[in-house]
Amino acid sequence: MDIKPIDPVGRSFFAGEVSGIDLTRPLSPQEVEAVHAGMDRFGVLVFHGQKIDDEQQLVFSKSLGPLEQATGDIAAPQDRRVSMDLNDISNLDKNNKVLARDDRRRLFGLGNMLWHSDSSFKDVPAKYSLLSARQIPDADGNTEFADMRAAYDALDDKTKAEVRDMICSHSQIFSRGILGFTDFTDDERVKWAPVRQRLVRKHPRTGRLSLYLSSHAGGIEGWPVPEARAFLRDLTEHATQRQFVYAHQWKPADLVMWDNRVTMHRARRYDHTQVRDMRRTTLTNEVSSLEQAP
Repeated sequence: MDIKPIDPVGRSFFAGEVSGIDLTRPLSPQEVEAVHAGMDRFGVLVFHGQKIDDEQQLVFSKSLGPLEQATGDIAAPQDRRVSMDLNDISNLDKNNKVLARDDRRRLFGLGNMLWHSDSSFKDVPAKYSLLSARQIPDADGNTEFADMRAAYDALDDKTKAEVRDMICSHSQIFSRGILGFTDFTDDERVKWAPVRQRLVRKHPRTGRLSLYLSSHAGGIEGWPVPEARAFLRDLTEHATQRQFVYAHQWKPADLVMWDNRVTMHRARRYDHTQVRDMRRTTLTNEVSSLEQAP
């Protein structure tokens, strides 16, 4: 197993390409530790040519840590295509037909095109996300990743001191509202009531600090809402400058994994009439970001 930076000149610290590993078989303890070490260094790892099925993806994911359940979408249980251990990141219904342009599930899913961190709207958010490309459109549909460690490091000292102890409120009600999606049931509004997350968090293995931003963040404790949202927008613009971003152009059978504690990501547009079928497994962080104070 080997990991090399995808951009060794411009961004050697972010996004690594993994070779010499077969995810269709269980990993050895040494390989598991090598994957963790790669994530600590790069934040994003790309595995090409991994023709895996759902069960193989689950075995690989569980070898890295405990999974969270896929409770962040609006599909009714009877409409799900995959088990609750997997997130269905597709534009398909349970009969594998492409969703209509105005389908409620598709419109809700457009929130993935905003910069975000997976499950930051949960009290205990996500650790790693692992996304497997089963079928992709002919073109477009990239996924972009922003290095929140580098973004934090690039802040001036005054701003670092200002944000160090801030607590934000995160909710999918807010992030979807940015796009004008307000079609929530009463139960969904209760389910996605705002949760508290740190704005700056410390990585438990490396000790590095990073910004913990997301489109789900709609307020800062102790701040008027308009001022908080303006400030969070400024921070997001800073954190997603091109020098901090890796854009992944998908190939069939790619698996990309990222650490939600140190990255943000977003999906890009593609022809919605073409099939885009992906599966995501997500490791829970096990503890709240509030317990990862700088």
